[in-house]
Amino acid sequence: MSESKLHPLQFFAYALISIALFLYLMNIGAFILVPLVWGVFFAFALYPVSKWLESQLFPRSIAIAISIVCVTAFGAAIVYILVNQMVLLLSDIPEMNTLLQEKMDIYWAELQTTFGIDNNLIREKFQSIEWFADGNLNETLFNTGKSITLIGIIPLYIFLLLYYRDFFVAFLLKVSSKRNEAILKWVADAGKVIHAYLIGMVKVTFFVALLSGIYFYFFGIKYYLLFALFIAILNLIPYIGVAISSILVIFYVFLTSDTIFAPVLTLAVLWGIQLIENNLITPLVVGAKVKVNVLAVLLAVLIGGAVWGISGMVLFIPMVGVLKITFDSIPSLQPYGYLLGDDFPKPKEGQSFIKNIKEKWLKK
Repeated sequence: MSESKLHPLQFFAYALISIALFLYLMNIGAFILVPLVWGVFFAFALYPVSKWLESQLFPRSIAIAISIVCVTAFGAAIVYILVNQMVLLLSDIPEMNTLLQEKMDIYWAELQTTFGIDNNLIREKFQSIEWFADGNLNETLFNTGKSITLIGIIPLYIFLLLYYRDFFVAFLLKVSSKRNEAILKWVADAGKVIHAYLIGMVKVTFFVALLSGIYFYFFGIKYYLLFALFIAILNLIPYIGVAISSILVIFYVFLTSDTIFAPVLTLAVLWGIQLIENNLITPLVVGAKVKVNVLAVLLAVLIGGAVWGISGMVLFIPMVGVLKITFDSIPSLQPYGYLLGDDFPKPKEGQSFIKNIKEKWLKK
């Protein structure tokens, strides 16, 4: 009896339902899955360090603990700088509110003088906005506690994943006894993609923080460390993060400067840094390990943000890279892997493809 095949529309409908259900489950299970995925990625990134320490006759548990402690100390130093600068910035909020009102008074007066328009109504509406409101304290405390819990459990996941790595490899070999080489190759390729992406993005973050910090320092911006780290960290979110961080920094420069030249210059410098990062730094340090096209990256950022928030915006990019490797390793799914990639068809192939489509439509 021959197997019945699904109609293409049925297959497409089932695929959409499966994807929607999968994303829904990822959303409701975010409290468990987000730190686990972070742990997996950091475990891949720290694996070479842990392996080297083990080769120096350190016990595995000690080697893993040393690597985690080093990374945690580095992260804690960055968090300390951010929190310290943030506290100082928050103490300046009343003064910034006053500066904003003064600047708005000046600009509204200039608009009324130049165009002869009575802007009193618009001005009242604008000034009634709570630009630096305190917010809900209970919600803030809840979200802070939740974030601390998630961050605190990630090192435990990293330790366990690295400690039991041989156990997981043996499990994969037992599950796929007839395709051991293919499974091991998939794990190795996925590990290379994750490791290259994380290490590369750390280097990119450092370069962006250095370049923007130098500009902020010599330009005389008060909280140059905070803004440099803020821009560099949000740069991990492609396209969206840089825009958000730049707007906030330019707004602060606008409030604390006497002329419109300062925010315009800051915009130009940040835009220039972004061009250098996109066209020189990222291709050099990240390379072609994550071979995913721009459209797939943008969709990954938007879907990741909808499912897991900021963590999803960062994590979904290497996850799409791993998904592409998975598709490429399965013959029936290779077209979908090609769809996610950035290997454009050769001109002759593209022209012949378009020519065939035209011929078919003309025949109809």
